[in-house]
Amino acid sequence: MVTSPSVFVVDDDESVRESLDPLIRSAGWRPETFASAAAFLARPRVAAPSCLVLDVSLPDLNGLELQKRIADDRFNLPVIFITGHIDVPLTVRAMKAGALEFLTKPFSDEALLAAIAGAVERSRDALGREAVVRELRDRYESLSRREREVMAFVVLGLLNKQIGSRLLISEITVKAHRGKVMRKMKADSVAELVRMAVRLSESVVKAA
Repeated sequence: MVTSPSVFVVDDDESVRESLDPLIRSAGWRPETFASAAAFLARPRVAAPSCLVLDVSLPDLNGLELQKRIADDRFNLPVIFITGHIDVPLTVRAMKAGALEFLTKPFSDEALLAAIAGAVERSRDALGREAVVRELRDRYESLSRREREVMAFVVLGLLNKQIGSRLLISEITVKAHRGKVMRKMKADSVAELVRMAVRLSESVVKAA
């Protein structure tokens, strides 16, 4: 069963929430509305394409504070800010922090729907990349300590003989470990193994 993308709306103005709910639903997405940042934060993260339509001014945390709060654990949730007045410095801060759009009320239905469509697509791409990295991590976790050592040297471009010298094992043993690494990582070539290692390294840096 394919789940429709979720569009979360956080706005303390009830009339805004009531007007956006049917608009979002009419476009084929699944709206969920919240009157405060706290109410939204209590909602568990969803593992499906989604985006956040966020009012700048809220009764508890303001929009920028909420954006900062969710930046790490909900990186696949693009933010579309909405506001009742133009504030250039605030807009710049929001965009630098990763906001996808900044719409000033009253905005047209078409402008909002276009922004949501772009945000959902970006979320879908982010989830796809996350799934790839998660699969690579699972493959890497299946390697033994020695296989990880061999993989590290293979990625650096060392030959079997050189790797054996570094690890004080025979060239034949290196070759056997190397074959297991390629099979477990599902790499068809050394170049592909290098790309996998780069993706894994980048994911570690982002998580730090």
